[in-house]
Amino acid sequence: MQALLVSLTEAERALVRQTERDQMAGLDEDELMALLVRVRRARDKYTTLYRRQSASRVTRSGGRGKAFAKGTMDRGKAEVFEDALARVSRRLAAAARATAQELKAERIAETRAARDTATPATKRAKAPLPTAQRATRRPQSPNRVKRHATTRAAGARRQSRKDSRVS
Repeated sequence: MQALLVSLTEAERALVRQTERDQMAGLDEDELMALLVRVRRARDKYTTLYRRQSASRVTRSGGRGKAFAKGTMDRGKAEVFEDALARVSRRLAAAARATAQELKAERIAETRAARDTATPATKRAKAPLPTAQRATRRPQSPNRVKRHATTRAAGARRQSRKDSRVS
């Protein structure tokens, strides 16, 4: 890996250095995205270069196995940029998760603030009703009423069968 880094141009080495952890620490999501695009472009350049040259060497050398050994420099550079791309991608994903969590917390806080309907000081708080007097919170749709009646009737039939058995 170190030999491959030496073979890179100064601009390419600077790009790889920018993908190190301490260099990416101060970058925000947009800057990380721009870095990702630059690294991806460099990786694609060397991958495409390697593939094109290897394809042309196959016909000259007589097979893919013989042509494989010739393109080590471009293949190695593509691998260096692939590793750099993975580092940037992981950092970008972490930054995106953090941003999403911040936005979610902000939206929840805004919703709670909008929903905050504290009782005015002039009104007195009423004591909660006893359980027997509380209205049910379940919606009373015709379907629910029918299902409830069906369940009760089935229970009654089951009980009457048990009661009619002779012990």
